[in-house]
Amino acid sequence: MRPMARETSESSGRLKQIRTAYTMTKKVDTKIGLIIAGVGLITFGVFLAIGFAVDHPVYLGILGFVVAVLAMAVVFGRRAERAAFGQMEGQPGAVAAVLDNIRRGWNTNTTPVAVTRNQDAVYRAVGRPGIALIGEGNPNRVRPLLAAEKKKMARVVGDVPVHDIMVGNGEGEVPLKKLQVTLMRLPRSITPAQVTQTNDRLRALGDLLSKAPIPKGPMPKGARMPKGGQVR
Repeated sequence: MRPMARETSESSGRLKQIRTAYTMTKKVDTKIGLIIAGVGLITFGVFLAIGFAVDHPVYLGILGFVVAVLAMAVVFGRRAERAAFGQMEGQPGAVAAVLDNIRRGWNTNTTPVAVTRNQDAVYRAVGRPGIALIGEGNPNRVRPLLAAEKKKMARVVGDVPVHDIMVGNGEGEVPLKKLQVTLMRLPRSITPAQVTQTNDRLRALGDLLSKAPIPKGPMPKGARMPKGGQVR
């Protein structure tokens, strides 16, 4: 593909993504168009007014246009993110979507380390603050999963800090939209080398448990899989 054709294709792809994001956001935030337009016009108007006041309308007008576009992009991005969280909240896999968007500081896995038949789940992330166990679903079912996972990990992680986070809107819970910020604000407690070592140990533990023999055939009524299977 020629460079110009490639650039055209990439630009077309970005525009399509923006249109898709706008369409999805507008379903939840019906005033998004008016708000973005208002932000752009007000920002541009303020700069233009300052330009006339200091006798540099062209220069301040150009600068105002650039700043207005940036302001519109920031406002759109935040409202689109808020709308997306609003649509995901309470849905199975919402935590995985947030973890998948953490770009730095954490080694994340969008596959839960423990689940129930009701689609409650516990996810794990490893970073400089230590280990984060994030629960999603009914707190009464998830909290025992968190406790069991902490007990299982204690065999291999030593004194590495473990933070349990329950996602939700109840007392002591973290709203989905604040999960990423909460993880990023946790205090750093271990070195990068310890992060790598801890991550490797947990992966090895997971591989070991996944190879544990599981009886074939239907399970007896009321029976549970071994902890390595993580389904309850």
